[in-house]
Amino acid sequence: MARFKLAAPRKPMPDLEFLDADDKPMHLADLTGKVRLINLWATWCAPCVKEMPSLDRLQAALPKDQFLVLPISLDGPSKAKVAPFYRERKLDHLGIYFDKGRKAMSVLDVSLLPTSILVDRGGREVGRLEGDADWDAPEAIALIKAAM
Repeated sequence: MARFKLAAPRKPMPDLEFLDADDKPMHLADLTGKVRLINLWATWCAPCVKEMPSLDRLQAALPKDQFLVLPISLDGPSKAKVAPFYRERKLDHLGIYFDKGRKAMSVLDVSLLPTSILVDRGGREVGRLEGDADWDAPEAIALIKAAM
């Protein structure tokens, strides 16, 4: 977690609309009240693919009523590639979310995939990490629990 950059001061997250597995529009603000780890990723991104199992294990390890991994796929306007990707890799604890409008990178000021952004209960950015990480490692879990 040495590459995790704290946000100082914590700023409110910008509004971002994305879709869930049922094509239902969602907004980041809809999830205020629980700590979130937003992960921007794509099936064609090798480092993204590498870290997805650890994100799945992280979500399994922490209570969903307090913490949510929010993996937002940048694969295109539909979940057509994401659902089979999850099935093949047995990612059973992660929800399917995707950026239909391809706006997430600009709205969240991201230039590299994967990028993970830790958001506190109040909707403020705690910090971010560019590149892949072992999200179920003890130091990552400690970082997230500190935000909870």
